[in-house]
Amino acid sequence: MSTLAETAPAFVDMAHRIVWATVATVGGDGAPTSRILHPLWIWDGEELVGWIATARSGVKERHLASNPMVSLSYWAPNHDTCVADCRATFFDDAPTREWLWDALKSAPPPVGYDPAMVPGWESPESDRFHALRLDPIALRVFPGTMLLKGAGEVLAWRKPRIGDPPAV
Repeated sequence: MSTLAETAPAFVDMAHRIVWATVATVGGDGAPTSRILHPLWIWDGEELVGWIATARSGVKERHLASNPMVSLSYWAPNHDTCVADCRATFFDDAPTREWLWDALKSAPPPVGYDPAMVPGWESPESDRFHALRLDPIALRVFPGTMLLKGAGEVLAWRKPRIGDPPAV
């Protein structure tokens, strides 16, 4: 098992290079649903947090109301893959929505973009623009070279749970 300090920067690098993630939620009936979303990850050296600008409606909102856990999977044609299992929380307050709007506009390409290009998102105050925060509980970074050449380093981290033995 890797440390968060080892895994998070590699995860952010790969995720931001790939950009689009398949995000799976599970409803109260246990049925999964996946969709493609565009997360922005922020690693401050101690904590990793993901943010997604998204509409707060439909299946996604119902699923997150019954089970706030999501799994995000990134894949590139060279078989680089990374996965984040997270607790997801909607933030609807104006300061968070304005912060996310500006963060997306100022992030470097290819992960940065102008949210106003999305129909219905004229500003951070738009009815369909919401902030979804992702707090990882597990990360995995798998370079495609492992699959294709047996070379590289797989990184995996999981947030300790109550009752886990202390790390050595």
